[in-house]
Amino acid sequence: MPKPQPFNRKVALLAFDGMPLFEFSIAVELFGLDRPEMGPNWYSFQIASLEGSPVRTTAGLHVIADTGLEIFADAGTVIIPGWPIDRPVPVELTKILLTSHRRGARILTICSGVYVLAASGLLAGKRATTHWKYTDHVKAAYPEIEIVPDVLYVDEGQILTSAGSAAGIDLCLHLIRRDFGPASANTVARRLVVPPHRDGGQAQFIERSVPVSYESDRLGPLLDHMRKHLHQEHRIPDLARRAGMSERTFLRRFSEATGMTPAKWLLNVRLCEARDHLETSDISIERIAEHTGFGTPTNLRHHFREQMGTTPTAYRQTFGRMSA
Repeated sequence: MPKPQPFNRKVALLAFDGMPLFEFSIAVELFGLDRPEMGPNWYSFQIASLEGSPVRTTAGLHVIADTGLEIFADAGTVIIPGWPIDRPVPVELTKILLTSHRRGARILTICSGVYVLAASGLLAGKRATTHWKYTDHVKAAYPEIEIVPDVLYVDEGQILTSAGSAAGIDLCLHLIRRDFGPASANTVARRLVVPPHRDGGQAQFIERSVPVSYESDRLGPLLDHMRKHLHQEHRIPDLARRAGMSERTFLRRFSEATGMTPAKWLLNVRLCEARDHLETSDISIERIAEHTGFGTPTNLRHHFREQMGTTPTAYRQTFGRMSA
């Protein structure tokens, strides 16, 4: 039986011209700072330049890298910050990543950095995520990848991908939790003044709106009526009658205008209204459920968790003005 390999604590962060400063800085902050309180076995950290040093970030700052891509040869973890989606991935980079992966290195991407892994073929047949505005593009360009759209990160063992930029913090803390345990992850999170683990997924950060074009359509007054009377029951026959259409025509026109069924649209609007109350007021969950048409707190919690991946109380604690 082969001996277990010792933990490889070497972390290599990719730097390249045009890289996003925020995603790059996340990796530096989580893995690159001296943390004496974490003991002598904490990560060692180096920055690897793709084109040579220095490289220019999207903010105009220049970064001087420690070394070139040769550091990937013995790194235990390789981190790729957001990659410009219209920029081809160099063959040199994909070859080095494939070699690192075969050797057992973990590869972590933040936001659009997923495009580098996709181009290398390392995500074929695997689950991954990225920022919600890129998910459809990745699905179309790389159908062999199972894109999980409404999570903060996906851990596939050697391959780890995060959603939007700030979700990179969640993923890096998750990796620290994997490597050193929850106490260490909590210590680092406390230093950053961020929660050690956020509930929910990307759905809670995506604006859900109806196309503005509906305002000039016959359905405009009806949608306004539904918004103003969320606490009421809205049955299809009643809605069709108010719009002056047959039920069949109404359902077709509604889908064309909003991209969803009346029930789905109404649920989204009710959730948005509930979110507004949770963010800006201190009224009770019971009152919010009544006002937004969910009826009971239990019903509100059910739909909130199903659609948003968290509870109303947890959402208020995170985003509420009163808690802030």
